[in-house]
This record gives sequence, C-alpha cells and structure tokens, in this order.
Amino acid sequence: MIIDIITLFPKMFKGPFSESLIFRAQKKGIVKIKIHNLRDWAKSKHNQVDDSPYGGGAGMVLKVDVIDRAVSAFKKKGTKIILLTPQGKKFDQKKAKKLAKNQHLILICGHYEGFDERIRKLVDEEISIGDYILTGGELPAMIIADAVVRLLPGVVGKNESLKHESFENNLLDYPVYTKPEIYKKWRVPEVLLSGNHKKIAEWRGKEAQKRTKTR
Repeated sequence: MIIDIITLFPKMFKGPFSESLIFRAQKKGIVKIKIHNLRDWAKSKHNQVDDSPYGGGAGMVLKVDVIDRAVSAFKKKGTKIILLTPQGKKFDQKKAKKLAKNQHLILICGHYEGFDERIRKLVDEEISIGDYILTGGELPAMIIADAVVRLLPGVVGKNESLKHESFENNLLDYPVYTKPEIYKKWRVPEVLLSGNHKKIAEWRGKEAQKRTKTR
C-alpha cells in the first residue's frame, strides 16, 4: 500500500511514523507513507496556498488550484482521495477495514478556516475522526494511517489477534489479565487459571457481551 499525505506541516509526522508497528511496516515494505508539503504546488511568489474568502469573513481558505495540482501529481487509476474535515463521515473500525483494501490512498489535511468548496469535487470521500475541532487535519491523518496500516497482512505479528480486538463482531474486547495472580486482593478470575479452553472461550464471550452492553 502507498499512502500519500498532503499537508502544510510535514514535520508533524516525523515522530508517529518513525516508531513502533508503523515504522516496522515501512521497513518491511508493506506500506510506503509519503509526506508532501502543499506549498510545493503553490505558484505565487510567496508560495501562497490560501486566500481570503469571497464575500468576506474571518480566516483564510485553502485554494482549489493548489490542492488540484498536488492531488494530480500522485493520483492514478484506483487511487482513493480522502479529505479530512469535521464535516466528513465519522471514522470507525469498519471504515478502517474498507480503506485497508485499497492499494493507494491520498489524505488531504484541511487547515485554517476551511477550504474552497470546489475541493470537494476532487475527492472521493470526506472523513472526520469526531465531533470536535482541531487545528488541522494532520492528527486525523496520523490516526487513520495508523488504524489502516495495522490491518495490512504482516504488520501485526499474530494476525489471529486481530480477530479478537474491540469492535470485531460489533463487540468490545473481553477483559485480560497477567501476573501477578493476586494484587492488592484483586484476583485473576479462576476460570482463566483452569486450563479449560472451552470454558475460557465461553467466559470471554460472555464478558465481551457484558462489557459492550454496559459501555
């Protein structure tokens, strides 16, 4: 998979993509994550990527021509282009699975007061990570990339573990424990110490349903 991220602040991505599973996935060649500075496609003297809105109003608006040139530089057959905006559909695990089936994603990080409405005509989908406002689309891009990349074959060591995570089968994950067996009088449930895998599986199923219902 290739993920192209178009942003005004490329340095923000150095930490999250140079650690842990995402870093190892890139090293293995499972995914290529490329960060692009939007200003590289500006044609004005001062590399201007935004301007004041027609009709007046506060803030600056990202320019459609600059975004179009940036997207056109990477777009190819089968590319899915995503605009990150609070007005998009809310991101969830189901969406992460769908995106993981694509070979090429372009993520456009929104910024400033907003973006020229015509930019919507350049994208396939608009995604939001929640009903709140951030300074830009950089953090959402990191979150989406992380959620998608870990679903790619070979990224998580034991792919079987992906089948038993929260949100699989519309359930939250069951409780898990490790040593010590007793801590401050808090005990590990006896069934987990029984060695009876059938009973353990039944207990985990019931606990997952209970947790989903209450939370």
